[in-house]
Amino acid sequence: MSSLHSLLLVMFGGALGAGARFLIGGWLLRQLGAGFPWGTFAVNVIGSFCAGLLLVWLQRPEAAPWLRPLLMTGLLGGLTTYSALMVDCLLLWHDMDRPGLALAYLGLTLLCGIAALLIGWQLGQGWRG
Repeated sequence: MSSLHSLLLVMFGGALGAGARFLIGGWLLRQLGAGFPWGTFAVNVIGSFCAGLLLVWLQRPEAAPWLRPLLMTGLLGGLTTYSALMVDCLLLWHDMDRPGLALAYLGLTLLCGIAALLIGWQLGQGWRG
């Protein structure tokens, strides 16, 4: 697979992931309000779960090599967001004067993210047989 082909796959997947992040974030904002960054939290945990599944699924011999740049780098890279996590923490800490909530959000995101990754990985292992 050429570098240009891989780049196009990453760009396409990234556009889909970023669009999904936008839709999920907007929906959660309308449903739950702006007191906590639920959108960023949700996409990061969902992305971690999907990464766990894909780690197993994409290692199968029959998995097409073009799926990794499309799904892992592109789709999940566009869906999940480390920079938004950091901005949310700063806003909670500084602008909303809620440093405890900022630290809880960061810790909860890390704990739930690794738990979701492990659950996805375990499910993937079970499906692989």
